[in-house]
Amino acid sequence: MPTGWYSRGYLPHFDSGPIPQAVSFRLAGSLPAELIANWRKQAAIAHPANQAVWLHRLAEAELDRCRHAALCDPTFAAAVSGALLYFHPCRYTLHTWVVMPNHLHVLLTPAPGYSLAAIVHSWKSFTAKHPAAPRPCWQREYFDRFMCEARHFAAQARYIERNPVKAGVCARPEDWPWSSASARVPGACRQDAGAPTGKPLWRQPVRLA
Repeated sequence: MPTGWYSRGYLPHFDSGPIPQAVSFRLAGSLPAELIANWRKQAAIAHPANQAVWLHRLAEAELDRCRHAALCDPTFAAAVSGALLYFHPCRYTLHTWVVMPNHLHVLLTPAPGYSLAAIVHSWKSFTAKHPAAPRPCWQREYFDRFMCEARHFAAQARYIERNPVKAGVCARPEDWPWSSASARVPGACRQDAGAPTGKPLWRQPVRLA
């Protein structure tokens, strides 16, 4: 059940029921340990009060270079997309999401009674069994941030869907097949493999400015 703020010794997490949350996590080995250690030393000196956010920004910039990109395998990327969609809207509402070559971003609201930690664990454990998944598959931790206002929510939604454009892997958000932007386009290549037939896959789409 939701527990509020907590930590497992690495990143702080916030888990408090039906509040919109932005979640990011990456493939194991996608960031070299030496690089992370160097960032931590820099953060302790330059950003002692805001280390987690600063480290997350550095990590995202490095991940957008798309190295160690097992999720470039379309079967694996489609399986991850399907896992995100599978329990929408029963256990959570998906607002926006994108599966990048080595990481993913999701904006969701957990349903009452479902913790964010349990939701993320279910995604990781299921997709790690895919034949195309690397071994080990996912990093142990994930980064999460709760949305404190509508403007914050809208900015995060735009960031997620525009991440492939920012990373230089496509020209428009809807051109990236493993994303909510693509899923909303009529006739687009739908990446919802794994969702039960007839189950509603999408609701409350976010309009990009």
